Amino acid sequence: MAFLQWADNCVKKLNWIDVKLAALASMLIGIILVKLIPSILNINIWWFVIMAVLCLVKVYYVAFFKKEVV
Repeated sequence: MAFLQWADNCVKKLNWIDVKLAALASMLIGIILVKLIPSILNINIWWFVIMAVLCLVKVYYVAFFKKEVV
């Protein structure tokens, strides 16, 4: 549990610019992977759509539906 508390404390220090920079870095790493492994482009686009939706389900749940604990 100590690792999760440490990670939570680190994330709380980030502002919106830091979060956007992390997202940009993730996108650029994806582009690098596609340049290094061109066969990734042959995968059907719907697999990427499904993976993106699955990754965003929890984020949207927390952002819109989860009640804040005070």
